[in-house]
Amino acid sequence: MLLFPNAKLNLGLHITARRPDGYHTLETAFVPLPWCDALEVLPPATASSSHLPTLLTTGRPVPGAPHTNLCRRAYDLLKADFPALPPARLHLHKVVPMGAGLGGGSADAAFTLRGLNEVFGLGLTTDALLPYARRLGADCAFFLLNHPVLATGRGDEFTPLALPQLASAWAVVVWPGLSISTAEAFRGVTPAPPPAPLADVLARPLTTWPNALINDFEAALTPRYPVLGEVKARLYEAGAAYASLSGSGSAVYGLFPQEPPALAWPEAYAVWRGTL
Repeated sequence: MLLFPNAKLNLGLHITARRPDGYHTLETAFVPLPWCDALEVLPPATASSSHLPTLLTTGRPVPGAPHTNLCRRAYDLLKADFPALPPARLHLHKVVPMGAGLGGGSADAAFTLRGLNEVFGLGLTTDALLPYARRLGADCAFFLLNHPVLATGRGDEFTPLALPQLASAWAVVVWPGLSISTAEAFRGVTPAPPPAPLADVLARPLTTWPNALINDFEAALTPRYPVLGEVKARLYEAGAAYASLSGSGSAVYGLFPQEPPALAWPEAYAVWRGTL
């Protein structure tokens, strides 16, 4: 089975409080982004005598040992509850940049859950898969739904969101060859209530979003990484109605009401351009 785990964009992001368990509560909106990895989920080879799954990664280098990869961890979670689950063969071709705030790893994990469920006939509904996804990452469950949502709590409590402003919008997403860890991003933010409910801001026309739709990570990260501000300014110069950091970065995106010009970027950058 061949799947195409897609990325996401954050529309606004407020860190509202620190929880007793060390996590933070937040408010953000997730929107699917059709910038995709490729994931193949196959049954074990007939002649295989291994009792362990295999994971082959190609494309962008994936750091860490295979058993720590989110795809393998997704398999292990299902295996614990379904002992008869065969040792699947997984092939992940990585396209979406990592450390970019685009949720690529979380998407890979969510699509692994979905693929294993379908290939091996586990019979789990989406609602039944959601708790497994939440154990893998705060935004992982979003990719099982894959439609715009307002996310609260740890980022895993969802309310469907209508965004008619984006029905014909174009996006340019720029990853400037820089990875920012989530831990580093959180260290620079002091939790505080948002200036206005995010749902109210998102209900306004796209042209009103600048200066109203805020990502709390930007103020802390841009002085440390000036390239983030430089990319954002260039997107506005090219005609973006709104531009922002996605998640904890380092990808910066611009939303355009019509097809944007094709911009030249340094060779080290990764760029996605298309409709949402």
